[in-house]
Amino acid sequence: MSLEVLALQSKDIAKWDAYVEKSDQSTFFHRAGWKEVLEKAFGHSTHFLFAERDGVVEGILPLAHVKSMLFGNNLVSLPFCVYGGLVADSDEVAIRLINAASSLADDLKVDALELRNTSPSGQDWPSKSLYYTFRKEITGDNEANMLSIPRKRRAMIRQGIKAGLSSEADDGWERVYNTYAESVRNLGTPVFSAKYFRVLREVFKEDCRVLMITHDGEDVAGLMSFYFKDQVLPYYAGSYDSAKTHKAHDFMYWELMRRASDEGVRLFDFGRSKEGTGPFLFKKGWGFEPELLHYEYYLVKATSIPEVNPNNPKYKLFIDAWKKLPVPIANKLGPLLSRSLG
Repeated sequence: MSLEVLALQSKDIAKWDAYVEKSDQSTFFHRAGWKEVLEKAFGHSTHFLFAERDGVVEGILPLAHVKSMLFGNNLVSLPFCVYGGLVADSDEVAIRLINAASSLADDLKVDALELRNTSPSGQDWPSKSLYYTFRKEITGDNEANMLSIPRKRRAMIRQGIKAGLSSEADDGWERVYNTYAESVRNLGTPVFSAKYFRVLREVFKEDCRVLMITHDGEDVAGLMSFYFKDQVLPYYAGSYDSAKTHKAHDFMYWELMRRASDEGVRLFDFGRSKEGTGPFLFKKGWGFEPELLHYEYYLVKATSIPEVNPNNPKYKLFIDAWKKLPVPIANKLGPLLSRSLG
């Protein structure tokens, strides 16, 4: 039978996720659950495309439409996700999905179509060399995992241990959200809604977990992580001022690595960071090597690649002002803006 490109419906979710599970190219961010998350938490329109032949899925391309007067009008694979983009079994399938996505972008009259690929798609499109990911294999031997971390970072982990820090799994989302909200305000970034954190837990269940770091029974830092196949992805982290005193950040990531290793996880994915930033240098300091992510753009109404990121000078005054807002006010206003910052 001929190859068809279709839009994901409820009846197709099982075969979509079965394809994601078996593909070597797929990531946690290709799971069908992101359609529900983006629609419920942010109200964005989604267009999850898949290529099928004789009832068998041969490729997928999840997309969401993010439209904002402040930050532009874009079709993205996938907003709020470090990866996304195209997964295809053959060049034929890849071309059909890319053509379908490009036609959709034209029909929607967006500024641009953005594909967040881990490898080049082969299209002669403008690309952005801004984000890098950090991934490293870990073993079932936590002593070996500790020794693979450079000496300076090992010393920081041990300071956290000596300070009496503890880690505990948390079945909710409120505690980690509170640490996260305070941290992003301090960075001058509008916070995501609490509803987003709640929906992530509801949709992904045990594949979306929270680890809290405490000292004498008080929360110091928190981390929401995603689990996929044999991988763990620490994703949303936050902390209070006491985290610096107790050296909680390195301890927190070590505790996640240690616990994940004990469960059989074999790849620690530190996620993306912008080149030259503090998080970029922090992850390199853990012994992770940066890998360039290939963000590619099909320009429709835009004449250049959209630059919706804190490095854009036009956002500097906004960032400086946001840092000074009281946390309750930042938490109230932030979700109105952050829903368009995918």
